[in-house]
Amino acid sequence: MKIIEPKVELINPPAYSDLLSLIELAGRTCYKSESKITGDSAEKFVKNILKRGHEAVIEHGSVSVRFTCDRGVSHEIVRHRLASYCQESTRYCNYGKENFGSEITVIKPCSLDKDGTAYRHWFWACSQAEEAYFNMLDFGCTPQEARSVLPNSTKTEVVMTANMREWRHFLRLRTAPAAHPDMREVAKMLLVEMQARYPAFFEDFEV
Repeated sequence: MKIIEPKVELINPPAYSDLLSLIELAGRTCYKSESKITGDSAEKFVKNILKRGHEAVIEHGSVSVRFTCDRGVSHEIVRHRLASYCQESTRYCNYGKENFGSEITVIKPCSLDKDGTAYRHWFWACSQAEEAYFNMLDFGCTPQEARSVLPNSTKTEVVMTANMREWRHFLRLRTAPAAHPDMREVAKMLLVEMQARYPAFFEDFEV
C-alpha cells in the first residue's frame, strides 16, 4: 500500500494576459467601449468589474485543474455543478495490475499525526481493505465488484474545468474554516497557485 500527500496541478493553464484580454473584450461589449482597449487596460478593467460585483463577465475565462485527493474529498469537489469533470474510475482501474504497482494508493488525512494512535488505526483499516480488495480479485470478482471494500482514503484524480467565477465561488467555500480539513488543505494549495498565476481574480481572498 502506498501512502501519498494530496496535490493540485493546473493543466495547460492559459496565460494571464490572454485570460484578461478575452474577458475585457467580452465585457466591453456590454458598453460598446472596445475602443478603450489598450496594451495594459485589461487588468484594470477586470479589477473594476470585480469591485462592482459584476462577476458574470469573468465566466468567459476558464481554467482546468487536476486534483490528486482521496475519494471523500472528490465527492465534495464534484458537487460544484457549474464545471466539467473527468475522474479516475474504480470500476475500470484494476489496482492489481502492474501499472498501478499492484497496490492501492491512499491519501494520508492531514489531521492525523503519524506517531499517533488514530493514525495506526487508519493505517490498519486501509491495509485490511487492500487485502480484502485483492482477495476479491483473486476470487474472480471484477474491479467494479471489488471496489466496494475500498476506503474513502483511496487516492483518486479529478480533472475539473470551470470558469473564473465558479473558481472564485469554489475557493471561497472550500478554504473557509468550516470546510472539511482535507478539502480545505487541497483548496488552499489551489488558491496559492491561482493567486500566483491570476492575481487580479483572487487578490481579495484571504485564508
